[in-house]
Amino acid sequence: MPQPFPHIEVDIGRQRLRLIEAHGVEEFTVSTAANGAGEFSGSECTPRGKHVIRAKIGAGKVENTVFVGRRPTGEIYTPELARQFPQRDWILTRILWLSGLEPGCNRLGRVDTMHRYIYIHGCPDGDRLGVPNSHGCIKMHNRDVIRLFERVPSGTLVSIHE
Repeated sequence: MPQPFPHIEVDIGRQRLRLIEAHGVEEFTVSTAANGAGEFSGSECTPRGKHVIRAKIGAGKVENTVFVGRRPTGEIYTPELARQFPQRDWILTRILWLSGLEPGCNRLGRVDTMHRYIYIHGCPDGDRLGVPNSHGCIKMHNRDVIRLFERVPSGTLVSIHE
């Protein structure tokens, strides 16, 4: 069955995100979980399967806006701020909050992607992408997550596979 346009595919093995639109495909380098693929709450793994973008957060915010609990903190990320808070998991610029579509796999109970707060989000420009190093989310360069955010509506299908 053909997928609706646009839709997103995340390839954990290649550390790539593909935005597939009716007129073509654009590919972005990402980072998924350092712990690999997995669905269980507390695993800090990237969940596999079919998801949708449940919510888009951060429209109109400046690049490097810092989010905590999906709310802007009023801070703008800088290397100095990073030195001040070295243990923070930086969620920057835009958030695409994912929700699983497959009960028992990535929806409901101990495997619920949305309740695990799994996002596609921006990260510091100095973060190395193309290698697994997140806590379960899909991290992108800020300019790339802005571009993606502007091109996909809530409800967009996101397929994540190894």
